[in-house]
Amino acid sequence: MSSTKNVQNTHINEKLRVLHGALLDIVSTMNRPQRDEDLIRAAGIPLDRALFPLLVGIERFGPIGVVEMADRVGRDYTTVSRQVAKLDSLGLVERRGSAADGRVREAVITKKGKAMTDLVDSAREKMGQTVFASWEPKEVDELVRLMRKFADAMKDGPLATE
Repeated sequence: MSSTKNVQNTHINEKLRVLHGALLDIVSTMNRPQRDEDLIRAAGIPLDRALFPLLVGIERFGPIGVVEMADRVGRDYTTVSRQVAKLDSLGLVERRGSAADGRVREAVITKKGKAMTDLVDSAREKMGQTVFASWEPKEVDELVRLMRKFADAMKDGPLATE
């Protein structure tokens, strides 16, 4: 291995701990129940906090099966199945057979559900404006570009090295 490669690896390794710490801070902040409650309140929507991430996830990733949704939110699929059934009974999502695999039932957002997630997006946008109020536009652009690049690398790359 060349000495340039060793220096680069050392630099990256030193930064990984800081990056990991920042990600843990972000994830723990985003996972706080109060954050969802604040967003639900700011959006003015009548939705149980437990259903909130599922509704948003179905809108963003749907049509989506229960098992995939459970994996995305880190919950047991039986729990997610019951919660998706509740969203269905509220008219916020619709469950239907998958076009790709008829054995799989997928959830898709309804017009009523989309109207609700639009209110959430508006409230999230207002909160985001507060977070980035002191940032330069080029800093926000760079953060968005790098976060997308990082998310894609994490999603598409290996979870562990061999």
